[in-house]
Amino acid sequence: MPKPRTKAAKSAKVSKVLREYKSGTLKSSSGRKVTSAKQAKAIALSEAGAKRKRRKK
Repeated sequence: MPKPRTKAAKSAKVSKVLREYKSGTLKSSSGRKVTSAKQAKAIALSEAGAKRKRRKK
């Protein structure tokens, strides 16, 4: 499946994946249930093809 190109489509994809995490249906590539919010965010950004924003220290 191709990655979304527009910013709206990317944010919709991220929202969808995080909703899956909250409902407990998000699975990792190995098929195990995702239990970490950090891991869920990483999966969401990866699927959307978005880059993570870096914070200044």
